[in-house]
Amino acid sequence: MNPVDEFFHERREDIRKMAEDKELKQRSLDWMIASDKYRYSYNYTWLGRPIIKYPNDIVATQEVIWRVKPDLIIETGVAHGGSLILSASILDLLGGDRRVIGIDIDIRAHNRKEIESHPLFKRIDLIEGSSVDPKIVAEVERLAAPFKNILVILDSLHTHDHVAKELAIYAPMVSVGSYLILPDTFIEYFPKGYYAHNRPWDVGNNPMTALREFMANTDDFVVDDELNSKLMITEAFDGYLRRLK
Repeated sequence: MNPVDEFFHERREDIRKMAEDKELKQRSLDWMIASDKYRYSYNYTWLGRPIIKYPNDIVATQEVIWRVKPDLIIETGVAHGGSLILSASILDLLGGDRRVIGIDIDIRAHNRKEIESHPLFKRIDLIEGSSVDPKIVAEVERLAAPFKNILVILDSLHTHDHVAKELAIYAPMVSVGSYLILPDTFIEYFPKGYYAHNRPWDVGNNPMTALREFMANTDDFVVDDELNSKLMITEAFDGYLRRLK
């Protein structure tokens, strides 16, 4: 085995063994819950824009984009725009006419201003409206029509019903061999009632419950076990899905 293959073989074995470590998994979840009171995932930026993600998920998203080399990335949920800039920056390195579509029901004026003034906005199309509104979906489909290799990230409203609707709409847009990334599945593993006091989602009503329902009714996608297993501290437990057919 050559040194490169040997490195990746050893890494796969370490990830496999780590995935079996129940104590480490529990410690990772405990850390996530403890750090959330300081809004830990709000602490990072990508090329100047706040990106509300754990660093592990930022790196994992980069790995997926570089591996797939999509022509188009569709993202629901814009917030401060950091995730759009992350996607656009990697597509810019890949070159060509690659683009990102960002959809949000409320793109706040100060965030829009910062996104539109960023050097990478040249690769971004912003759409304001609900990601499940038929008019918005029709606009996304129009913009996506010229592209053949599409990756989707669903990160808007985190209720079961909304995510289930997004999965039904956007999963068919994912190209074979590409990925659908579903963040915020971690909500299912936080204490019950943790979010219910000020959010419309909680244990039993979140992206993970929608994901389980979706996966029970499709064989087009598979959870990327190696990628998901190595993250440990992640907003997207089982949320990196590869399309098989």
